[in-house]
Amino acid sequence: MSTAIYPWQDEAWRQLQQLRVRMPHALLFYGAQGTGKAGFIEAFAKALLCENVRADGHACGECLSCNWFEQGSHPDYRRVRPEALEDEPGEGEEGEETKKSSKTAKPSKDIKIEQIRALADFMNISTHRAGLRVVVLYPAEALNVPASNALLKTLEEPPPGTVFLLSSNGLDKLLPTILSRCRKFALPMPDHAAALAWLKEQGLPDADSWLREQGGAPLAALDASQSGSREDMDILLQMLAHPSVDAALKAAEKLAKASMPALVSWQQRWLYDVFAYKLSGTVRYYPRYQRELAALAAKVHTANLMKALKSATDRRAIADHPLSARLFVEDMLLDYAACCAH
Repeated sequence: MSTAIYPWQDEAWRQLQQLRVRMPHALLFYGAQGTGKAGFIEAFAKALLCENVRADGHACGECLSCNWFEQGSHPDYRRVRPEALEDEPGEGEEGEETKKSSKTAKPSKDIKIEQIRALADFMNISTHRAGLRVVVLYPAEALNVPASNALLKTLEEPPPGTVFLLSSNGLDKLLPTILSRCRKFALPMPDHAAALAWLKEQGLPDADSWLREQGGAPLAALDASQSGSREDMDILLQMLAHPSVDAALKAAEKLAKASMPALVSWQQRWLYDVFAYKLSGTVRYYPRYQRELAALAAKVHTANLMKALKSATDRRAIADHPLSARLFVEDMLLDYAACCAH
């Protein structure tokens, strides 16, 4: 995990330093997915633990604490995230157990109560360097209900000298009680020019299309370009551009093994583009399909569009765990084809 912040985060970093004088026990960073929040809070965690912080608030990178942090072995630091995001197995027997179970079960996308309970021992011993104890947790919306309740108890009675740094892609997905016990800090979406310049520095061809398709989030654009999912996206967009029952069934067959959350997200953006063109003649996400979007905007009734958008939002909530992927995609695309038919 890199602890360097991105160019579009410089101003947010400067604002954050003002909080260090009276550090809250829990900070909740929020903003759009794919904009670098995880790296930002890791950089801040490293700086909080650093023994020789630079004038700009960044860690020195040279002290013992920084060395421990860079090696992933700082005794006063814990990171909590879903198994699905963990790429380093644990050590010893626990690591072996992780390796065995990963062959038979899909890594969980939830943060579980066991992970929160495991923090108890960590928070009850004195710090190793007489400084702070830091817990980083992301994405906060991955907390399942028991884990949320366990975390809430800790946030209600925070141990002295402990700072929680949480990150979320959407505050509406968190318990109001957790929100009320955290100081909220917004992290910005970069403007299009800054994000595009950064992607070009990474050597991404057709950077503008990738960036628009990911709603302006540069890390999501870079991720998407490397994930091999462009073929799935093009199959879906071709069907959305030329909707029919036959096209829906053929596309569903090809997309049965695709990422369901990604399919729903791509369709949502498509519907937003149709709606935006209908209202103002503009296209945000898929300018390469402007002609098809314009034709649909002229044809589809606004009430049908609103209904389709609501259906997509409802599907987003169950896209991670559909009972049958093939039937899920079929239902989604047939529903869309019906919406466009009258």
